[in-house]
Amino acid sequence: MCGICGEIRFDGGFASPERIAAMGQCLSPRGPDGAGMVLRGRVGFGHRRLKIIDLSEKAAQPMEDPDLGLTLAFNGCIYNYPELREELQGLGYRFFSHGDTEVILKAYHAWGRDCVTRFHGMFAFAIHERQSGRVMLARDRFGIKPMYLSQTDDRLLLASSLPALVATGEVDTAIDPVALHHYMTFHAVVPAPLTILKGVRKLPPATTRMIEPDGRFDDRTFWSPPFGAQAGDEARSPAEWRDMVLEALRLAVKRRMVADVPVGVLLSGGVDSSLIVGLLAEAGQTGLSTFSIGFEDANGEVGNEFEYSDLIARHYDTRHHKIFVPGHELLDELPGAIRAMSEPMVSYDNIGFYLLSREVSKHIKVVQSGQGADEIFAGYHWYPPMADAADPVATYRGAFFDRSHETLAGQLRPRWHAGRDASGDFVRDHFAMPGAEDPVAKALRIDSQVMLVDDPVKRVDNMTMAWGLEARVPFLDHELAELAARVPSAEKLKGGGKGVLKDVARLVIPHEVIDRKKGYFPVPQLKYLAGPTLDMVRDAMGSAKARERGLFEPRWLDALFADPASHITPLQGSELWQAALLELWLQEQGL
Repeated sequence: MCGICGEIRFDGGFASPERIAAMGQCLSPRGPDGAGMVLRGRVGFGHRRLKIIDLSEKAAQPMEDPDLGLTLAFNGCIYNYPELREELQGLGYRFFSHGDTEVILKAYHAWGRDCVTRFHGMFAFAIHERQSGRVMLARDRFGIKPMYLSQTDDRLLLASSLPALVATGEVDTAIDPVALHHYMTFHAVVPAPLTILKGVRKLPPATTRMIEPDGRFDDRTFWSPPFGAQAGDEARSPAEWRDMVLEALRLAVKRRMVADVPVGVLLSGGVDSSLIVGLLAEAGQTGLSTFSIGFEDANGEVGNEFEYSDLIARHYDTRHHKIFVPGHELLDELPGAIRAMSEPMVSYDNIGFYLLSREVSKHIKVVQSGQGADEIFAGYHWYPPMADAADPVATYRGAFFDRSHETLAGQLRPRWHAGRDASGDFVRDHFAMPGAEDPVAKALRIDSQVMLVDDPVKRVDNMTMAWGLEARVPFLDHELAELAARVPSAEKLKGGGKGVLKDVARLVIPHEVIDRKKGYFPVPQLKYLAGPTLDMVRDAMGSAKARERGLFEPRWLDALFADPASHITPLQGSELWQAALLELWLQEQGL
């Protein structure tokens, strides 16, 4: 929930209310229920509020505690805040509100920057210590909530979205060639701290940053689970692993029902979202609202999966809402979806989540979603080949990368070359880190700690918050993820992937959903560009701005336009859409 922003000066100047207001205005869709600003000399915070917990004005932000000398701007939800509140009251703290925001303030005062290790939830926040002048930034373990930064010698700007920083007019908006290499190679994943712009960085997930009054800072990573067995795990049977995962998932889903407003489910009809519905029904939830979306067919590819979402909705008697998007509306709404992206994201799912969120937000403010299960429980097609990989890096690159470093060199104009195989080097270094020994574990670690953060998780946050909708992701409960990291790779890979999770599902939901072919948000009109969609892409790539930017080699673009459907990446993405999406995003952001 919500959007935060702020400015910290290091040059003796004062934080600017105008800059904070400009960022806050850009963040207004994230928090349509309220706005606030607090300035204390060189430090200023802004906030846009989406009311989910403690709907009163006592929980308004930025929140100050004069007695403790602390000011907080917070985006997210701490699911275990009632238990933490009770513990803090036992330590003598008194509360003036009833939500999770004030719990963070007191927890920080009681336990310092290590307070984050006690939080179950998703969060990005900034805390100002009035007496010392220090500011601490924090981001949750999976980076579910964003934190974008722009720092110079004189000041630091922070915000929940990259466009909010750009709105100040004080950010270097030149394209970063290394980030561009990642975007074009690592399937549009640009790992933290990089973003596509040189002047903007992002706080890595599971990180706290303590900033001194002179601008010096230090980062601490507070969570990095090991992948592999713990003592006693070798003797566990498949049934034991299944039961342990089931109990952990039950708790994760239960935790994410904490709210003072109704909570629904985004129901794709796949195993993951269906399991959430089944576990909520098992826990006694009735009258649950569920939501699905579908698109027009194209090139012989079906554009919806209503067959399966309907099955689950009927089985559990949910209040089901089906949204069908005709082709003309998809084209009309694409600019809005691209504008909502904090960074260019090539996945077709974006427009699906954007339009689904628009409709869902007309009914409720909070939903649970199935994102994260594939990266935690090995649901993607590239995991089984990793099991016997003689060269794990080469096997992973062959399955996941959109193109080789050498191929990219012929597609980008020379001025945009990174000068090295940045994406290949990144994967090689990540695989070499201790804590994940077998190749499948190495792939799961990079996908859950990097790819997941800067693709599926970012997609869900950006597209839901564009409509003031909060999405909660129980598969990214950190205790569930820690357990999944211990489950043997063979248990995760069996049955074509997510084997242990499918074992769990067989105890909860109808088998027809479990045994189906893996699905996605299908948007075939963007995979097979033709007609008006192709015309839109052609206009963008042929515009004066695109020609002046000169990112891509004209001969490569000519080949793409000559036959778009023949240029598909290993992950079944359109090469033309990937190039065009970057240009469309830059233009939508006014860059």
